Amino acid sequence: MLVDDSELDNFINQKIMESSLFAEKVYINTSSKSALEFLTNLAATGEIAAKLYPQIIFIDLNMPIIDGFQFIELLKANSNIGVEKYKLVILTSSIHPNDKKRATEIYDKITFLNKPLTEEMLEAL
Repeated sequence: MLVDDSELDNFINQKIMESSLFAEKVYINTSSKSALEFLTNLAATGEIAAKLYPQIIFIDLNMPIIDGFQFIELLKANSNIGVEKYKLVILTSSIHPNDKKRATEIYDKITFLNKPLTEEMLEAL
């Protein structure tokens, strides 16, 4: 799953994932709110949707309304969604070391990558 307000970044990242055969299905959300709603709706369907859960969620930090940090906090706080079901990857243009520190303070099992996404990055995951 890609959670990024940039449609261009989502398009490019989706194409990189598809060309490298990284994922069978790539869910795209241009806001954290829509991503949380999607995950909440999946959780509500129970075992029926088990195959639909994304294994990895790529999160941009700089988004309007609900930024990447808030998304991770809300994901972690919502026991119905279950943050442990996913591998969380921050995919951002930010190079500020405090962003990585802040993200790992919210949830310590986060991978931090800088844009642009590459096939090598995907292989390392």
